[in-house]
Amino acid sequence: MTKSATGTARLRRVPRATPVEDILTAFREDGGVIIEGLLSVEQVERVNREIEPAMRGQQAGSTHEDAFVAEFHGKNTKRLTNLVSLSATFRNEVIDDDLVHALADAVFLEESGTYWMTTTQAIEIGPGNAAQFLHRDLENWFPFVGMGPAGPEAAVNFLIAMTEFTEENGATRVIPGSNHWADFEDRGTPEQTVPAEMHIGDALFFSGKTAHGGGANQTTDEYRRALAFALNPGYLTGEEAYPFLVDRDLVKTLSPRVQGLIGFRSQYPKGSAGLWQVDYSELADHLGL
Repeated sequence: MTKSATGTARLRRVPRATPVEDILTAFREDGGVIIEGLLSVEQVERVNREIEPAMRGQQAGSTHEDAFVAEFHGKNTKRLTNLVSLSATFRNEVIDDDLVHALADAVFLEESGTYWMTTTQAIEIGPGNAAQFLHRDLENWFPFVGMGPAGPEAAVNFLIAMTEFTEENGATRVIPGSNHWADFEDRGTPEQTVPAEMHIGDALFFSGKTAHGGGANQTTDEYRRALAFALNPGYLTGEEAYPFLVDRDLVKTLSPRVQGLIGFRSQYPKGSAGLWQVDYSELADHLGL
């Protein structure tokens, strides 16, 4: 991690053209790194245009019955899921991006053997929304909390700025280095966080071990929109059940690696003869892909 003029830790920033190993060094040391220009402004504009009708129809706040989860989701925050179905740019370009897969391959293949997608969301934090509780994404699979920093990488997340990210409008807050803390039940304090301020198209690439949370939107008229997609090893279940959400005819138009990301191909984690199969055979063959 780097230090600001005041000595405060901050996230490193690297251009998209940075060698993969250099990006991974910052990711491993700090728990996250900002990749400048992961998407072009034109790509962001297309994704925003494609999801806008659904986003307009989305109600702010949470529908979850659990009060804690509802507070976590945010009272003036919109969360739009299943972007695979809603955005052609997202499914054909964003999650089929060579850099995305080069990073995911480097994180997961040696340790886990395979990976697929946890969830995809457009997250829009509206004016007056309070800061989100700090958390680690690996808490979706709670045994990993007890494993601490020595445990396998349970998730990585790409959080892309679809609008400008400023500290005032709710830029995601991160605790650099928290991926190395001995006790993962310690989620840190707001005072330990730094804002991931980003320009449109920049992405925060961070570990499931890293403590973070959406920032408070202190503006009266700005909406901070992010596109988030997370990946997890093939031996873990993701948040979104894509085979029940994405139309089969649409799936046939996607690349094999995107089909695999969203659960239309079998998973082959290390030490396994195969998961998510049909009669011990490849799911894609059964589906005619």
